[in-house]
Amino acid sequence: MTPSRGSSDRPPATGWSRFFPSAGDYRGLGSSWKGDVLAGITVGVVALPLALAFAISAGLSPAAGLTTAIVAGLVAAVFGGSNLQVSGPTGAMAVVLLPVVAHFGAGAVPIVGLLAGVLVLGAGLARIGRVVAYVPWPVVEGFAVGIAIIIFLQQVPSALGVAKPQGSSTAVVAYRSVVAWMGAPGAESLALVAIVAAVMVGLPLLHRSIPASLLGVITAALVAGFAGWDVSRIGALPSSIGAPMMPSFGRVTELIGPALAVAVLAAMESLLSAKVADALVDTAPCDPDRELFGQGLASIASAVFGGMPSTGAIARTAVNARAGARTRMSAVVHSVTLLVVVLAAGSLVARIPLAALAGVLMVTAARMVDPSNVWSVLRSTRSDALVLILTTVATVAVNLIVAIELGLAAAGILALMHLARSATFSSQRLSDTAEADGVTGEESRLLADEHVLVYRIDGPLFFAVAQRFLEEFATVSDARVVILRLADVQGMDASAAHALGDIVEHLERRGITVLLKGVQPEHLRILDAVGTLDHLAHAHHVFDDLPSAVSHARQHVARTTGAA
Repeated sequence: MTPSRGSSDRPPATGWSRFFPSAGDYRGLGSSWKGDVLAGITVGVVALPLALAFAISAGLSPAAGLTTAIVAGLVAAVFGGSNLQVSGPTGAMAVVLLPVVAHFGAGAVPIVGLLAGVLVLGAGLARIGRVVAYVPWPVVEGFAVGIAIIIFLQQVPSALGVAKPQGSSTAVVAYRSVVAWMGAPGAESLALVAIVAAVMVGLPLLHRSIPASLLGVITAALVAGFAGWDVSRIGALPSSIGAPMMPSFGRVTELIGPALAVAVLAAMESLLSAKVADALVDTAPCDPDRELFGQGLASIASAVFGGMPSTGAIARTAVNARAGARTRMSAVVHSVTLLVVVLAAGSLVARIPLAALAGVLMVTAARMVDPSNVWSVLRSTRSDALVLILTTVATVAVNLIVAIELGLAAAGILALMHLARSATFSSQRLSDTAEADGVTGEESRLLADEHVLVYRIDGPLFFAVAQRFLEEFATVSDARVVILRLADVQGMDASAAHALGDIVEHLERRGITVLLKGVQPEHLRILDAVGTLDHLAHAHHVFDDLPSAVSHARQHVARTTGAA
């Protein structure tokens, strides 16, 4: 995804004030409120069956899912750092919570949510959210493509009108759904998906402000109702949400581990979802630290009402962005819509076909992928293409956390390999640089005759370069003095400094004196700390300039050869 080009009109906040709501959060609402309201209603309708399904898949009551979507969705919308993010229960969170419910019972979930919320909130206050800026573009693009594939595949059972088969892999479940449908094919659900897709694609061509997603769902519901089609529908809904109460902390020490896992998932999924959302719509970019702060508060609030831990939901966020949202008011409306449905409109919403919602999510998933961006990454470098493909495959085949870990690890390793190749070691004829370094032509010729080798080291010196560093100097022979020019070293770590010490020790044992020239102060501290300087024949074999090193080399050669 390309970075959002939207310029933020949000006034620069400092200190604690940047974590709290302000009027700037809703700047532009006067012109965008219609789109925000319609987008919020659309997302609310789409979020309803997802909230129910994710709660049930985690081993919790349907009311827990609705409570999370309403309470956490509202708090995250108001306090979060993204204008487009829609928060609530997610499939990834359900997977993490399922073993917690199985081992500790459903009563442990609010405690886990409260602890995780405190951790995520603390991460925001500690400004840890900024690390998302270091996630490489191929990883974000691969994550977005993988999530889009998962969202599309998750809708296959509803789109085909078959019961969801057993299985933990989304791809496997989709395949089994196709097999089941082929055994008893039906066209009603597929027809509803096609109707929604046609409305969502066609209506914006007439006018971009038309709420195509919502109209697509309404049209599909009316067609199914008038035609009398026997298709799966949302069904009966809970008539209330949980009442606020403080969770019991009887087993808090046993739940710290699960809470940490939930906190990591909530932070990673929310930040990446917000980053993808920034690329979908040209609006003010997300404040990642405030986003963590808001998500932490959301999970705490959800826990108090008996709900699940919350996180940014990429599917709902994408629907929100594509439905025309421009401010966080749409996410607020999403929560209000769900509350109204619970309190007053449950019977109407219960009649909406699941295939209609599947159509909305399938079209949204297709729109999440920008083919030009994917192609740009694939044709840029082999390393970037590999990272994108690896992240995409891992997202679909394993899970979000593993995908991000693998993507970042691969990107890091490949970056280190590229950085290591940028370090160069070259022997020089001083006559080539004599004028620039203040060395006379006579001194250069004397060095050539007096068995003095000069090596210039450029680029970063770190652990990935250390072995090549050792191999480069292992073949040095027929020399009495080696001058290592280190002024152009751009960085040095302990491994490279230790390898340099081994080289100095090896050459000194062979009777070759080593002189260091132009060591930068910060690198000198590292060389001293790891003991490299102790291997030099004399403490004064470190020079600031080349003429001084040349003069000392001439004197050393003269002494060892008996020259006058």
